[in-house]
Amino acid sequence: MKKILNFKNEDKEREFWAEADSSEYIDWKKAKKIVLPNLKPSVKTISLRIPESMLEEIKLLANKRDVPYQSLMKIFLSERIDKELST
Repeated sequence: MKKILNFKNEDKEREFWAEADSSEYIDWKKAKKIVLPNLKPSVKTISLRIPESMLEEIKLLANKRDVPYQSLMKIFLSERIDKELST
């Protein structure tokens, strides 16, 4: 295995790994899966225009489930994405 270099900054490291074959530096057969329970995904704020009636219905459903309406919208989107990707 080749030795991994020390990089001056993250940009230099990113450039290196964009071109390098990681299998020359890391023995992936020895890799182990790990769980990072406290890792939070990056989020991006967006603006979404929906009919007021739809928003009121979402808020009603969220209230029934005792969750914030934006969280319920994320759940609905996630479920639909999973369904679309599995077909």
